[in-house]
Amino acid sequence: MFSVARRLANRPHSVVRTMATATPTGNYAGQKNTRGNYEVTLIPGDGIGPEISSSVERIFTAAKVPIEWETADVTPVLRDGKTVIPDSALHSILRTKIALKGPLATPIGKGHVSLNLTLRRTFNLYANLRPCKSVPGFKTHYDNVDTVLIRENTEGEYSGIEHEVVGGVMQSIKLITRPASERVARFAFAHAVATGRNHVTAVHKANIMKLSDGLFLQACQEVAREYPHV
Repeated sequence: MFSVARRLANRPHSVVRTMATATPTGNYAGQKNTRGNYEVTLIPGDGIGPEISSSVERIFTAAKVPIEWETADVTPVLRDGKTVIPDSALHSILRTKIALKGPLATPIGKGHVSLNLTLRRTFNLYANLRPCKSVPGFKTHYDNVDTVLIRENTEGEYSGIEHEVVGGVMQSIKLITRPASERVARFAFAHAVATGRNHVTAVHKANIMKLSDGLFLQACQEVAREYPHV
């Protein structure tokens, strides 16, 4: 996990000039349709999902954003013994190249596969971006907040590897690999460069999980050497 923050003082100008060599972080390649609108896949989700998705649609309409929504049902199906996303939803997302997803519920209990994790693995969504920025005119506990939390989506506790050792004793395996750690680290640094930031913090627990988080931290430190201005 990373915190990518913007420091307003003493920011090297060379950081911005390195943008040309940075890995793209979130470029949208979609094209407008013949009606002049972008087509976006909408996954309403479960629970409060449909309600808040409807609110988002109304907000976009009021803001006159040129979007046409294509609602997709991601109720999982079994294929060859594996839980997969329905072809209709898969094709919609591949075609529009962008999707807005409401919360998806995973039943508690043995044998239920997380649909959120299935979506991440299907589309290789390894980096979760969560920006946090102060809004002018709204007083909060902290002022001038401008940070982005980047979380690795596919490994660690999200590996989904667990089993029952004996009755009443469960074990969950935290999987960490060097390639995935380096990949999300490069994403974090590239995002910092592309958005004019010069500070990246790696959030870890290497003092306790010396092998798993130790490998993650080591990978982050090695990638950091590729970005001397951050």
